[in-house]
Amino acid sequence: MSNLDKNQMEVWMQGPIASIPAILQPVAHALLQVDEDVQNLIKEDLQAYLWIKPFEMASIAFHIQHIAGVVDRMVTYSKEESLTEDQFEYLKTEGIQNSNLNVELLKNQLTLVIQDTLNYLKTINPDSLTEERYLGRKRIPTTQIGLLFHAAEHAQRHYGQLLVTSKVIKELFLNGSIH
Repeated sequence: MSNLDKNQMEVWMQGPIASIPAILQPVAHALLQVDEDVQNLIKEDLQAYLWIKPFEMASIAFHIQHIAGVVDRMVTYSKEESLTEDQFEYLKTEGIQNSNLNVELLKNQLTLVIQDTLNYLKTINPDSLTEERYLGRKRIPTTQIGLLFHAAEHAQRHYGQLLVTSKVIKELFLNGSIH
């Protein structure tokens, strides 16, 4: 074992998450890593730039909203439930500029959704993971593990896009390229 402390290691390197089935550890690790990375990347200095779409890329706010929204929706489908009106409303507002949202609220919402998801993962019987589930109104067939894996990989994908967007914004606006 190296001399790295847990704060220097990626989440998956820190060991299993208590009470989550072994087969779902990668989902839990990926989601926790996304949350940790977003918390570390997005700071108050980006508040004024939350809704900027540099070079027509999606905004910082959209990516954070979308990560939380996709994870929440995939968990709902994993539970064999339909989306609620609140979830449909949330989906419609992802990426729509809202002056009531700020860095802290967006990050807190993401953490809440991920913590709720981890709590849900603790309740899953691994024997149910290959059971058929349906995605969306079109009822596209998939499995419970398929939905949960998609939540994790989609969150990772959007974190990557968020990372690029935030770096572009920092270079353009905070480091003096554009004043």
